[in-house]
Amino acid sequence: MVLGGFQINAQVVTSIDSTSILIGEEIRYKMQVESDSSEIVIFPEGQTFSPLEVIESYKTDTTKNGKKFNLIKEYALTQFDSGFYTIPRQKVMIGDRVFFTDSLKVQVRDVLVDTTKQKMYEIKPLVEVDASFFNWKKYLWWILIPLIIAGLIVFFVLRRKKKKEAQEDELPPYERAILALRRIDESHLLEQDSHKEYYSQLSDTARKYIDEEVYDHAMESTTDELIARLDEEIKKGSLNLDKQTIEELKTVLKTADMAKFAKSKPDIGTAKADRNVIERVINETKEAIPEPTEEELLADEEYRKATAEKRLRKRIIFGSIAGFGVIVITLMIFIFVKGYDVVKDSLLGHPTKELAETEWISSAYGAPPVTISTPKVLIRNNFQLTEEQKQILKGNETFVYGSLIGNFFISVSTVQYNQKTEVDLNKVVEGVVGNFESQGAKNITVKDEEYETLAGAKGIKVYGSLEVMNSLTKKEQKSDYLMLNFAENGGFQQIMVVFNKEDRYAKDVAQRIINSVELRNAK
Repeated sequence: MVLGGFQINAQVVTSIDSTSILIGEEIRYKMQVESDSSEIVIFPEGQTFSPLEVIESYKTDTTKNGKKFNLIKEYALTQFDSGFYTIPRQKVMIGDRVFFTDSLKVQVRDVLVDTTKQKMYEIKPLVEVDASFFNWKKYLWWILIPLIIAGLIVFFVLRRKKKKEAQEDELPPYERAILALRRIDESHLLEQDSHKEYYSQLSDTARKYIDEEVYDHAMESTTDELIARLDEEIKKGSLNLDKQTIEELKTVLKTADMAKFAKSKPDIGTAKADRNVIERVINETKEAIPEPTEEELLADEEYRKATAEKRLRKRIIFGSIAGFGVIVITLMIFIFVKGYDVVKDSLLGHPTKELAETEWISSAYGAPPVTISTPKVLIRNNFQLTEEQKQILKGNETFVYGSLIGNFFISVSTVQYNQKTEVDLNKVVEGVVGNFESQGAKNITVKDEEYETLAGAKGIKVYGSLEVMNSLTKKEQKSDYLMLNFAENGGFQQIMVVFNKEDRYAKDVAQRIINSVELRNAK
């Protein structure tokens, strides 16, 4: 610990916990003040410790010592550049008196890295990043997934409800009417003082049954019109009901009208008795309806079949529309998140995308051997050496994939000399244009730079663009190329990748191939 700043009866004492730190480490700077209880002490605030940065200013710790107060104030300081620094004098106010601490020297050291044990990698190319601070794509899925789950739950609940309703609709009118009365019993509407709803459901149950079995305008008829029509059916002999049953039905329907429109509230006993009357009317009406003839039964069966077929067609149509809608919405979501081109290429396929996603092959080609990873195996191109070339060369091998006018072209060439030969790679660079022109390329640009593989093989990287006539489409195709040239192990090695400039996947595939290049026995 380093002490400083003894001022006037040692009222201000400063200290730091270390005089030497690594870059980014923390120094604890402590001020200790002794003062009377009546005096106000003001410690320094802000960036008064510059060139060191204040990470945090801690709360003042106060203890009492007789009539005196001991105040301790601590600061966390740091610096992100190495070197020797001086913490400047700090000003402390005690009452109306001013005290200055001593300045203190500290050293900030570099973090040492053992480069012999640290594997070195090439500098990665620039990558575009989204400048937006809000990653909406990330949160989009957190919104869409719960919505999709909620939508599926609602869909299945509604579907189940519709199925249940459809099953009930397929029941005969009598069974549906009895089921409706049971539901009225289970609803506890009378206990909830909902007389209007109770009588409304009771009246509708009776009217629906009569509408389906006796008179097909029962739902929209008034009570008097309905009773009059039933009397006519009795007189014609098509309905064998006695007059007493009709009068009881009329009384209940009138009571229901009063409950619905005049807010009448019969007592619970009367309401339950009216419910029993409706059930008795339904039972007696069922027995009073003459048995249908064979022709009526056949017509009814045909009607049910036609209705079922119509309902089935509707389900198929709505199901198809719903399925198509789900597919369209899913595609729209993926297009919105991933982009149209990515979705199209994933569904319809893209040759270069397939190259990127296939299982790559690492192999050595030629002599001296070149090790390279490619999506497809390179095919040997055999060249017949002239007698003059045989005097100079042991071998000349080339391995290729694709063609210069295609979306993607890979070439690995190796040359081995009979005698030790110094290869001037600069002349190779100068010959790039002529080589491409001999294959029909034009508008060729050439850039070059020194290149070194991870294993230490040194060469020259040549890159640029060119145009070549595509013999199939009869259009000019703009392409980029990457070329590595080495003169290792007494020979010459050249690796070249040419790809369509407009192919959005090709550049990454080409860079991956170039990054994988290594020369065996390279030092």
